[in-house]
Amino acid sequence: MCDCFAFERAEPMLAAGAPGGGIDAGSATASAASSMRRSESARRRGPSADIHAHPGRFFVRGLPAAEPITALLGAEATDEALQDLRAGELDLVCYATVADLRVLRVDPARGICAGRAFDAGEAYADHERQLAALDEITARPGVARILTPADLAAARAANRLGILLTCEGGDFLEERLERVAEAHGRGVRSITLVHYRVNELGDIQTEPAVHGGLTPFGSSVVREMNRLGMIIDLAHATFDVTRQVLDVSSHPVMISHSHLARGENAHPRLLSREHARAVTQAGGLVGAWPAGVALASFDDFIDEILRMIDELGVAHVAIGTDMDANYRPVLQSYRQFPEIASALAARGVADDEVASILGGNFLRLFTAVAS
Repeated sequence: MCDCFAFERAEPMLAAGAPGGGIDAGSATASAASSMRRSESARRRGPSADIHAHPGRFFVRGLPAAEPITALLGAEATDEALQDLRAGELDLVCYATVADLRVLRVDPARGICAGRAFDAGEAYADHERQLAALDEITARPGVARILTPADLAAARAANRLGILLTCEGGDFLEERLERVAEAHGRGVRSITLVHYRVNELGDIQTEPAVHGGLTPFGSSVVREMNRLGMIIDLAHATFDVTRQVLDVSSHPVMISHSHLARGENAHPRLLSREHARAVTQAGGLVGAWPAGVALASFDDFIDEILRMIDELGVAHVAIGTDMDANYRPVLQSYRQFPEIASALAARGVADDEVASILGGNFLRLFTAVAS
């Protein structure tokens, strides 16, 4: 593990109305017409999507207030998150459960890691708890659960926020392949194969290799996800796992939240050019991740998106914020999301390319995988 390793955790989020945290009451009236113009412009541009996030930390719902992960990340704030998403004019957000949540701890040297083994059935039970929270959120007025690309088109036409359910980590499968189809039946459309616990599917970037890459069970999960039309997410997976998944998968895949490494002592969660290009050359994409592991400001994030465009091609870049469970986020609120388009345009990125990055590329991947 390199000396620069830092653990991911949520920094306190700026509240709406706080300095730098949104629109204050005094400017609300003056900004109304501008907001309407932005909304019309965004609608013409195409769907805006965050391909990996944990809005409002919904995944802590039902946990005791004294639970260590709740103390670390903060209480649930779903209402505020939905307000911010609407203010930020997003059309689609991939809400990610956290499959290994109950066994995670923060080690001073190793960062976030598994602190113990799961009890029998514990991972599946916690998966169900988190999905129940998403069932409630997606049933709210003005929200639509997205199961197909056509659902997203319908949600946009109805001015409803689209939520696509994803699971960060395949731990809940507990080596039972039939649970992939069960998750699909519950509305899940993407699974990140691994997270911070070395699970039964493959190796992770932040721990020494145990399996030598993808496991036989992991290969079976890949094939089953292909059969069901689910998006395979390789965030947190090693390069060996990535190569082996690409050998098995009949569909393109994504790395939902990361970016390119810099220098010899890069953070282990970042990607070499070869790692990222293996995914993009197979038709997949990488979500630019506004995390403080290598970025110090929003401008740094825009620089990184431009670097990814140059290295990977504009058709293979998306946005994966990791919102509300990120490490020192340089994009602190969904109210800042429109600033990504403005900043890219100011740096000379064409309107159609901005549209691709903000949502078009993910929609193309979703369509290819789901068809």
